[in-house]
Amino acid sequence: MTTQPRFLVLGATAKTGRRVAEKLTALGHSVRAVSRSTSPAFDWTKPESWDDALRNVDAVYITFQPDLAVPGSAETIARFAQAALKHGAKRLVMLSGRGEEAAHRAEQVLLQSGAEATILRANWFFQNFSEDLFLPYIQAGTLALPAGDIPEPFVDANDIADCAVTCLLDPHHIGKTYELSGPEALTFEDVTSIIGNSANRKIDFVPITIDQLDAGLASDGVPQDFRSLISYLFSEVLDGRNSAPTGDIEHILGRMPTSLADYARQTAQTGIWKLAKRA
Repeated sequence: MTTQPRFLVLGATAKTGRRVAEKLTALGHSVRAVSRSTSPAFDWTKPESWDDALRNVDAVYITFQPDLAVPGSAETIARFAQAALKHGAKRLVMLSGRGEEAAHRAEQVLLQSGAEATILRANWFFQNFSEDLFLPYIQAGTLALPAGDIPEPFVDANDIADCAVTCLLDPHHIGKTYELSGPEALTFEDVTSIIGNSANRKIDFVPITIDQLDAGLASDGVPQDFRSLISYLFSEVLDGRNSAPTGDIEHILGRMPTSLADYARQTAQTGIWKLAKRA
């Protein structure tokens, strides 16, 4: 009798981790979804927490915090891969950042670790506008970002999760690196307009500088390390390098990726983008 593989999902409360765990569970698989607040807990800064999370699992969906582009991430990924292999978890699928050259070393470390590894590179998520990060500004009616006119093929976190599940289950994807994107490149101003139309309200996009963005995030209480990551993404990664959509989601899933218009229409129906009430 063949037993189904057992899965460890890192980032249990994050956008893709939560979805991957839900999709695997719905398929009838045994899933352990972990974060710093679960039991067992998983913390990238505490390697002593890894063993309990890795016990009795066959495959792992890896999301790294705060980002694979930060110094030291490659060494941490190498250490984690060896811990996973020691526990018998050979199949590793890792989410990375599309266009983040600083993350490539961590990717290569995983691919060369001896594990059955797959890399999924993704760019800006649709859900940045509806689950965190930009949501308060959309609700308030003004999104101010140093984005200029650079188009980006924003991608649905659900599509990423579907790709991750497929790669975890299908050995044909071992050793591959995929670039996941949505079907069309749009500017942040385009996205703001589409969301406003779907929500049936006026939402303005205002171009600002990196320094203005950092000051605004600081005043909103955003921690320094996260502000630095956001500044890195807007100043170095959002330069047009990711503007061309890819066909990798269609290749993996056999269907087109979700369009931002469809996402916006469905999300607007939840009421999440209604005008925020003033205190």
